[in-house]
Amino acid sequence: MKKTIKYTTLLFLFLVAVFAIFYFTYNESLPKGEQGKQADELASKMLKELAYEAYKNTEVLEWSFRGKHHYKWYKQENIVVVSWKQNKVILNTKESDKSEVYIDDEKVVNSIILKQARGFFNNDSFWLVAPYKVFDVGTERRIVKYNDKDALLITYASGGTTPGDSYLWILDKNYMPTSFKMWVKIIPIGGLSATWSDWKTTKSGIKLPTKHILSLFGLEISMGTVKAQNSNEDKLSKSILKVVKHEAYKNTHFLE
Repeated sequence: MKKTIKYTTLLFLFLVAVFAIFYFTYNESLPKGEQGKQADELASKMLKELAYEAYKNTEVLEWSFRGKHHYKWYKQENIVVVSWKQNKVILNTKESDKSEVYIDDEKVVNSIILKQARGFFNNDSFWLVAPYKVFDVGTERRIVKYNDKDALLITYASGGTTPGDSYLWILDKNYMPTSFKMWVKIIPIGGLSATWSDWKTTKSGIKLPTKHILSLFGLEISMGTVKAQNSNEDKLSKSILKVVKHEAYKNTHFLE
């Protein structure tokens, strides 16, 4: 018993020491920046590079988070199908009471599973579309000098799951995000970074990340096979092509 207590104490002290080393090595204070026109202009340039107008019109997004949580988001309808393990939730993001919960394909009433699905979606969708949210209600934008270049500091002053979190977006010369640094409640070390460099241009025209690499231990967050499309537009396009006999056009060799 005494040996067990001794080993437990030593392990605890070791973990405290490791945390202290990491904290004093990597912890950064939240930078101060200036709000106003310049910060908003920088945010707008980033959104333009990301094709924000196409994002607003995108109808369906699909992805997974670390291969564990799977999503199909009908953005215009505010409906998300969230799946993990034996659970599936048809989550209504605007009217939660209209959501449906299934366990092993059987419809049930389970507030715990519903709350989990909402929490998963809030976190995992942020890792997919965070750059598009810089003008969301409750956000504050500041311009910060980082390595002698302009960077965009976003603070979620209200709303969301963790109000008060801040992210410093690092941009390339074309204003495309390459990484961000985080000051968030769930991570006690401030300034840890994650890459936003593995982008994919989707069918709807928007750019989405396929993975992130965290500065802490080089951990990777896979986003799975990301997709974004406008299903209604695709149906309309196919109908038009059928009417104008597009297949016959493709097989035509000569036109006069």
